[in-house]
Amino acid sequence: MLESGVGRAYNIAMSALPGCSLPGDVSASQRYWDEDIIEPEVEVGPAGTIRVPVTPGLGYRVRRKRVESLTVRQKHWRA
Repeated sequence: MLESGVGRAYNIAMSALPGCSLPGDVSASQRYWDEDIIEPEVEVGPAGTIRVPVTPGLGYRVRRKRVESLTVRQKHWRA
């Protein structure tokens, strides 16, 4: 159930859809990570709620340099 910010962003978006009766378990980025790979990081408000972004897409940006700094190996495929 441990997710990076990317999985968490999708979970927030799906949980906010009309008719979603079983939302996923979403918590703040700081609960599991010193630094998440998205910005802004997910924050839980005082009432235990998470703001759902209203910008196009998921509302979060992937911090590519952070991902690269954490990468231990890569594989490239050609079509």
